[in-house]
Amino acid sequence: MKKHRTRALAAACLLLATAGLAATGCSKSEGDDKAATPSGSSQDAAQQQVTESATAAADGCTLTSHGAQKLDLKNAVVGFSQSEKEDNPFRIAETKSIKDEAAKLGVKKLLTTDAQSQLPKQISDIQDMLTQGAQLLIVAPLNSDGLEPALQAAAAKHVPVITIDRKINATSCKDYVTFLGSDFVKQGQRAADAMIKATGGKGQVAILLGSSGNNVTTDRTKGFLDEIAAKAPGLKVVAQQTGEFTRDKGQQVMEQLIQSKPGITAVYAENDEMGLGAVTALKSAGKNPGKDVKIVSVDGTRNAVQAIVAGQYNAVIESNPRFGPLAFATAQKFYGGEAIPENVIISDRAYDESNAKDSVAGAF
Repeated sequence: MKKHRTRALAAACLLLATAGLAATGCSKSEGDDKAATPSGSSQDAAQQQVTESATAAADGCTLTSHGAQKLDLKNAVVGFSQSEKEDNPFRIAETKSIKDEAAKLGVKKLLTTDAQSQLPKQISDIQDMLTQGAQLLIVAPLNSDGLEPALQAAAAKHVPVITIDRKINATSCKDYVTFLGSDFVKQGQRAADAMIKATGGKGQVAILLGSSGNNVTTDRTKGFLDEIAAKAPGLKVVAQQTGEFTRDKGQQVMEQLIQSKPGITAVYAENDEMGLGAVTALKSAGKNPGKDVKIVSVDGTRNAVQAIVAGQYNAVIESNPRFGPLAFATAQKFYGGEAIPENVIISDRAYDESNAKDSVAGAF
């Protein structure tokens, strides 16, 4: 098993060469905490370091097995489908990263769309980009299910699809080439560990769930609950309610929970925006977030890291949105004839009171 993981890790690290990313990340094991510690350098923070590939490259998707035609990106039309409204720092950073890397590589034409958190719109966006001549698609899926009409349209034209940040329930190398993103279960586990540290393993915790229908919410919840059950039985989960990954909804849910569950002493928010909404609700109710009620979330936005510095937050597990270099490096490898693993998993940092002040500048 260890031999297989080493072989798979080496294969995944090959994807970094084209983008010029930090090769040092490939020497770290999946569980190496040092690899996940922010250095404070904005350049370092922008890099996505591959930690693991679920399949060896030799078993991955190739140009031949997919049925796509060889393509020079400098003469290509590339489409990027964003899933959610770009009033979220994660989405803003993600789209900017794709645009910046396309410009850096000299991609002939980049088409960009924003589904505004509407699945039917994302389907039509992708179909429209195909009509406009897109030869490669980079897709940030809104949901894990439901994109079948768009994927079928791409497959009919033999247009490769690279998915980022959320996995889809589909067949690799048929419906899509590869998934690039985080280990969301591990993010939940690490958030639980941070919560246990902040609370001493005791208290009542509320979970602000992400939007339903995608693996990010499911996996971050599973990781957190399993870790709490295994390590801190004295930390009771007393509420789970969706905040839909938005600050306003997170605030509304927290306001309701303050009334219905007054004994809450901790909040796990499955993204920073909901966590920051919870901060606002708690302050309005006369409570001290970060002290009276511990808060841990996932994303790594600058506002959340700054909240740690201000003492209103306890920890943040990063989910790195800067997919541009890795996505285009993967595409170049694919068009160069190399086999691409089904899943390429990246490392994520962690922020708490020990490093937040020195790391704010590197957050997105």
